Amino acid sequence: MKKLTLVVLALTALISCSNDENDVITQSATLSQQEIDDLLFLREEEKLARDVYLFSYDKYAETIFNSISQSEQQHMNSVLTLLNTYGIADPASSERGVFTNQALQSLYDDLTSQSDISLLEALKVGATIEDLDLNDIHEDESNTTKEDIINVYEKLSCGSRNHLRSYTSQLILNGESYVPQFISLAEFTEVINSESERCGY
Repeated sequence: MKKLTLVVLALTALISCSNDENDVITQSATLSQQEIDDLLFLREEEKLARDVYLFSYDKYAETIFNSISQSEQQHMNSVLTLLNTYGIADPASSERGVFTNQALQSLYDDLTSQSDISLLEALKVGATIEDLDLNDIHEDESNTTKEDIINVYEKLSCGSRNHLRSYTSQLILNGESYVPQFISLAEFTEVINSESERCGY
């Protein structure tokens, strides 16, 4: 009788521990509304970058726009992986230049209009987008402690720094310059004066 009681108690304890572990897993997989909002916005923000660069590539056939648009597709894929991991519906349209977020829709319209003016304006738009991305990801990083999300943010920041270097260098070659609008001048100067990075997507 005592053995049976011990077995029952052991099974009860095992089940109890298992439930506790499941609770921990569930809690760790739950995002705050801020984290969700950040990922949803970032998914479309990376799409905005890709779509604007494809617009510029179609118009000017400059390799820089094509190569960086492919990198932005990788960024989109990285954020989509996080959305899928946490069971969040993807807001990104499969149609180029179409956005769920109306602020990003307006921004896309404005940036493509500017890019349409000239190649130099398109390069300035590229620098502006990467400047904005860096600033936004800095804010996103402060809103989470989850390692998988932070890891993606760090890789995207790395990519944006490389892209900012590329656009800025092209502007300089064409006798133009870019003044940061979102990140600090100190951060911008540090980025463009440092070597290209390996981001490990």
